[in-house]
Amino acid sequence: MAGSWRAAGLWVFCGRISAALRPLVVSRALCSGGTAGSSGLTQCNFHKTAEKVNALHHCRLLHTSGPLKGLEEFFDDPKNWGESTVKSGAPWTIQQLRAKSSEDLHKLWYVLLKEKNMLLTLEQESKRQRLAMPSPERMEKVDQSMSRLDDVIQEREVALRLLQTGQEKDRPGDWRRNCFGQTFWYKFHEWSVPWYVNRNHRSKQFFALPYVNRYLRLRLEKHLRKRARQQTLEAQKQRDLKRRFPHLAERSQP
Repeated sequence: MAGSWRAAGLWVFCGRISAALRPLVVSRALCSGGTAGSSGLTQCNFHKTAEKVNALHHCRLLHTSGPLKGLEEFFDDPKNWGESTVKSGAPWTIQQLRAKSSEDLHKLWYVLLKEKNMLLTLEQESKRQRLAMPSPERMEKVDQSMSRLDDVIQEREVALRLLQTGQEKDRPGDWRRNCFGQTFWYKFHEWSVPWYVNRNHRSKQFFALPYVNRYLRLRLEKHLRKRARQQTLEAQKQRDLKRRFPHLAERSQP
């Protein structure tokens, strides 16, 4: 028993010695043209043979993201701290997003999401200190870019669904009217029994009586009046601004 333990310990010791000497063997293989000294060391000429191992610099075995880690991603660049205005580019247009691949859109979505989280943190900190948020239009630009990116993804999903199933919606259905005359999209369901023996399905009314048509016209008239009132108020607001700030009105004219 004692002999076996000694043999095992010797084997582990030899393994450690070989692992420790392996880098020296590799470095001696890469070094050449040295002169031996009293200590038995050789001078390394690895810099002279660098052209032979240039291929090692082109190998990339590990890909990492930015050097920032932790909660630093939720804060703006320190160079912008204390500034009243921060320069920012224009939002992404839908034409630019359509030209990108799905993988690039996926990466861009997370970039915009990180930017939005940073701006929300900045907005909350500005409210806490009762200060004006620097360049608040950046939040609107990020929201516009994310909304347009989502529209592009929906367009591609609809196009793929049309090619595969011929259906535009993700769930088949039909346009129907309820008892109030309102038109809505009814999604088909799976039932365990036929429709003509299903009481729940037969209790639903997908039609409107003739006396509802009058109220439909009144509702449409109300909607048109509301939209016309909003347009009138917006035009009045623009006229008031031009009257109060005539220099800005002249500058905005082409």
